[in-house]
Amino acid sequence: MATREEIIDRCQALYDDLSFTAAREWKDAKKGRHVIGFMPMYVPREIIHAAGMLPLGILGGGDQLEVIQGDAYYQSYICRIPRSTIELLLTDRLDFVDGMLFPSICDVIRNLSGMWKLLRPDVYSHYFDVPQNYMKEVGGEFYMHELNVLRHDLEKIGGVTITEDNLRNSIAVYNESRRLTRELYKFRSDKPWLAPSSEVYLINRAGMLIPVEDHNQLIKDYIEAASAEDRPKRDNSRVVISGSFCEQPPLNLIKSIEMSGCYVVDDDYMLVNRWFTKEVPTDGDPIQALSYTFLEASVKMPSCFEPNEDIKGLFLVDTVKENNAEGVIFAATSFCDPALLERPILQDVLNDADIPHISFKYAENTGQMQPIREQAGTFADSIKLWS
Repeated sequence: MATREEIIDRCQALYDDLSFTAAREWKDAKKGRHVIGFMPMYVPREIIHAAGMLPLGILGGGDQLEVIQGDAYYQSYICRIPRSTIELLLTDRLDFVDGMLFPSICDVIRNLSGMWKLLRPDVYSHYFDVPQNYMKEVGGEFYMHELNVLRHDLEKIGGVTITEDNLRNSIAVYNESRRLTRELYKFRSDKPWLAPSSEVYLINRAGMLIPVEDHNQLIKDYIEAASAEDRPKRDNSRVVISGSFCEQPPLNLIKSIEMSGCYVVDDDYMLVNRWFTKEVPTDGDPIQALSYTFLEASVKMPSCFEPNEDIKGLFLVDTVKENNAEGVIFAATSFCDPALLERPILQDVLNDADIPHISFKYAENTGQMQPIREQAGTFADSIKLWS
């Protein structure tokens, strides 16, 4: 079995590769294969998988990509991820992708779906909407329609039929993926000195780039390898990261928070990997199962409707308690309307629960980490001194 270092080195290579070589090789390995890209947040990868296609997470260009052409398409007062995504497109790094899904995150991503259609009208582009009414007979029916539209579109692209048995099999595979991801997060929460947040992030990020079956095995191998090591335990403060669900932070930012004296015991990076909090049923109508599970068991986040206003934000208090955390760091992308508009509500809920918190903003190409490290370090020290 691979060592922990070898596993992380592989994940680091996947993270650094802006040409998506692993996905290209997967596609070229067998005639007739297709790759469907998707932006952050939730998309029903089960349907893509059931079509025999590879779901590929496109999370922007990070801090390695210099954005030149992409800046010409967007104003400066929005987040960076649409500009870097356009840069990836215009520099032919995504020339092998057979389609792109743009989930309902915000108006910027909606606009990006239109920009993709203008620049690559020959490549499938779909703005994937989600229900804002959580009644089964309303939102459930609407969402089943959206899922079936995607199902039929992918059948047309691949020249295949996505059977109900195909869908049930894919649901089972992704149920296992979500279970293993939750196991990985619990392992970090229980023993954060054995599973640093930067490593867990790289493992999680690899799931955006390789087949789900390979990623499931990768998680198992990492947990086994990391559990066998004896790494030093420090008197760090246990914190939860909130607000980073779309544009991802630079890896050095995640490392800087750790180096400041914080153990990150939960976060909202790449929520698509653990979107459902319970298993999707594998009996009955699989489309209905996906729809109703979305309504009943989705994670809480700013881009999704909260049907019960009385409990809005309490999920974050529950997360803090479940992970025995001592504080919350709000880390949101600059100009991220969903995260920044939600923050005051969440801060009020934390204040009522007497939970310490701080906040800062970043961009995916943030280069100056020292101020963030100092701020996080001061927060960690204050928790130890006064909480």
